[in-house]
Amino acid sequence: MGIFDRFRKSRDETATLYRAVVARARQPHWYLAGAVPDTIDGRFDMIAAVLAIVMLRLEDDPAGVRASTQLSEAFVDDMDPQLREIGIGDLLVGKHVGRMMGMLGGRLGAYRDGLAAGDLAPALVRNLYRGESPEPGAVRHVADSLTALRDALATMPTSALLAGDLL
Repeated sequence: MGIFDRFRKSRDETATLYRAVVARARQPHWYLAGAVPDTIDGRFDMIAAVLAIVMLRLEDDPAGVRASTQLSEAFVDDMDPQLREIGIGDLLVGKHVGRMMGMLGGRLGAYRDGLAAGDLAPALVRNLYRGESPEPGAVRHVADSLTALRDALATMPTSALLAGDLL
């Protein structure tokens, strides 16, 4: 097996989990009860939020660190063609993807801190709602849902998570 075959195989190992993350982030309750804007930016932010929760869970297990890295690579692989589809030219795609990765990294830190403090709401207003706070019930819905996801994933074996089981 060559180096590129190993690279492709490692990406395939997390493809199912990444698809599950995107499916979870596209559930209507985020956009209805949670008032996440159903726009390109809103969908990106919701995928980043769910992805961050999953990646934070994988960080807690040494066996999940590699998968966490592969998930971020899957995120790049997904965002690249999405950017091209909305008309971003080849010369700018890399710059946009770099900014998206920076945004994901920032969200990982913000959500990690919010979960540790027991209050995701401020981080969500800054990152998911981009500073424009919807009604408190909507923010609470998203905060409670993401916290419940984090709590459920914490009890799940890493192997089940890697198989794409997000409950």
